[in-house]
Amino acid sequence: MVTTRRDILKGAVAATTVASLGGRARSAHAQASRQIDGVLRQAVDAREVPGVVAIAATDRGVLYEGGAGARSFEAGAPAMTSDTVFRIASMTKAITSVAALQQVEAGKLKLDEPVPNIDPTLGSPQVLDGFDAGGAPKLRPARRPITLRHLLTHTAGFAYEQWNPDVARYAKTTGLPPRATGKLVTIRMPLVFDPGDRWLYGINTDWVGRLVESASGQPLDAYFRDRIFAPLGMKDSGFQPSPEQRGRQARLYSRQADGSLTLQPVETIPAAPEFWSGGGPLYSTPRDYLTFLQALLHGGAAHGVRLLKPETVAEMHKNATGATPCGVLKTENPAISNDVDLFPGATLRWGLAYMLNVNAGPNGRSAGTVSWGGLFNTYYWLDPARKVTGLIMTQILPFADTRVLNLYGRFESAVYETLKSA
Repeated sequence: MVTTRRDILKGAVAATTVASLGGRARSAHAQASRQIDGVLRQAVDAREVPGVVAIAATDRGVLYEGGAGARSFEAGAPAMTSDTVFRIASMTKAITSVAALQQVEAGKLKLDEPVPNIDPTLGSPQVLDGFDAGGAPKLRPARRPITLRHLLTHTAGFAYEQWNPDVARYAKTTGLPPRATGKLVTIRMPLVFDPGDRWLYGINTDWVGRLVESASGQPLDAYFRDRIFAPLGMKDSGFQPSPEQRGRQARLYSRQADGSLTLQPVETIPAAPEFWSGGGPLYSTPRDYLTFLQALLHGGAAHGVRLLKPETVAEMHKNATGATPCGVLKTENPAISNDVDLFPGATLRWGLAYMLNVNAGPNGRSAGTVSWGGLFNTYYWLDPARKVTGLIMTQILPFADTRVLNLYGRFESAVYETLKSA
């Protein structure tokens, strides 16, 4: 079953977009939209995904909005819609990065100076230099201080256990609890290289969130609510969903070796975490997150609300890592993530919030497109050159699922085909 709603915001924006087209173009647009419906339906019918939602928009309004399948395989499960609640995981990072850049604009944080010494982990960083004969970690002081730019671009030296064997061993050796416990000790980790030496995806943005809290004087959940979510009308986004939002949540599945999907238990949310993670645990809906992307597409403003100055958003979309290769990860935990190489052979760099395609991508995106995703196979892209943004959401582990990535690529290709008729 496909549930398509191109009448987002009561149809006003989408209707304006389609109405601006000539008759032949409207027909081509409708045909392209049906093609995208078919792409989503085919993936559900093949049980590649239990359900999926996809939305795309240009600077003129919503181009496509649709869903296929249900929020779970269970009998009677509600259909996937644009107000389905998803765990967006690392799609949280772009929101945290915007919050930090708001504080840069306010003069309370600096991009290229040592970060405020709010914790010894940041103020006196230690580098993990292997393990001694008894298995104890060997640490040394970092050769240079950490800057906010390092943290935003994942060049500070922090890592995630699922993509670095040394930090995984460190966590096990020292008995660190899982980050899902919400305990601050879980991000008090050593670096695995000196700040600025290379790129490695890690807990950097958790520390960015802590810096936002310190600079603003607000807990991160309140800051997001007051400075981003409420102004943009993102009513279904937050760290702790209400019972009603839980009722709209899509269930998580894990991909088995034979390609089948196994339902996972409903996750437990800490009632009172020691810190709000800027790196991953937000809940949101496709409709809410599109609103956030539209603000960036419009140079930092949407619905009459400005989050950032246009020049700040332009800076976000520049290569911030120079010649340093980015974006490729080798898994240490196949149950959590596959190897990550979203564009094999492509030149990838990092901006101040997300991955950057230096050259045009295989599915239509322009050079300079930024994108990333979330652990549970949610993905987005934003193409400043073509002024188009899109997202696709399902709930599957491990990350970088081949079937979902293929679906993502087919959706993106169909969106750019639709642009040709617009």
